[in-house]
Amino acid sequence: MSQSEQRALLVPDGLAGERVDVGLARLFGFSRTKAADLVSQGLVLVAGQQAMKSDRLEPGVLLEVSISEQVDLLVVRPELVEGIAVIYEDDDIIVIDKPVGVAVHPSMGWTGPTVVGHLKAAGVRISTSGAPERRGIVQRLDVGTSGVMVIAKSELAYSRLKNAFRRRDIDKIYHALVQGHPDPLTGTIDAPIGRHVKSDWKFAVKDDGKPSITHYETLEAHRFASLLEIRLETGRTHQIRVHMAALKHPCVGDLTYGADPKLASRVSLERQWLHAVRLGFEHPIKGDYVEFECNYPTDLTAALEIIRAVDH
Repeated sequence: MSQSEQRALLVPDGLAGERVDVGLARLFGFSRTKAADLVSQGLVLVAGQQAMKSDRLEPGVLLEVSISEQVDLLVVRPELVEGIAVIYEDDDIIVIDKPVGVAVHPSMGWTGPTVVGHLKAAGVRISTSGAPERRGIVQRLDVGTSGVMVIAKSELAYSRLKNAFRRRDIDKIYHALVQGHPDPLTGTIDAPIGRHVKSDWKFAVKDDGKPSITHYETLEAHRFASLLEIRLETGRTHQIRVHMAALKHPCVGDLTYGADPKLASRVSLERQWLHAVRLGFEHPIKGDYVEFECNYPTDLTAALEIIRAVDH
């Protein structure tokens, strides 16, 4: 980060009541010590007023920080993560099954495990292309979404895969268990997506959003929910979750986007029922078409079985 850079964010609801130094650390990725030092130096403002470490944050207020020295905001911490499974690996790519609760790379406010941290701890050498905290990353999955993803190990693989994703040449197939029954049972959702006007960490269908296209097909229709196979033509943040919620058929368990909490509790889900089951693309070096799959994790399998059992 360059000297004297100004950063500002609105305090989200989830940090209501937290101390300023705690909130600063979580929002901007500082260590607690660094956050406290910045507050002590008078470099942090809350709602335009100089902050004290013990001040408590209120949702919606502006938190500003002035960085007066070189600071590494996002650091990759080597940490082996239980549950990350390698599906395929060669000199140019590595394909993994990412479990729920793991971020792909470090980001502001995230202090949990990451895919890049796991690969670093495991001694996997990946491409040095990309921002320092997300080198080798050519695609992302939400923390709350599990499934198959590819990471570039060589520089040429990174360049070619990034371009393939940009050209929409990658086949990205997900399965989602959604509430109710979409009508029609097979269809395409073509609706632009942008940031939610009231929640900085949510997204919504908006006229001025980015073009977003989702294709879906019903695989199973049950009393309370339907299992869909979904192919993404674009790759916006939260795209499937936003599009299904816009159709009034949110992913089961996705309380952020309007899912029924009673149904989520009934099937013992603490996250959205959404899994990246298949990824297909032209190998960036060998040139042949490759496809990788991974099974549903235990929590999604158990929830689906409960939904199926209700029909009998």
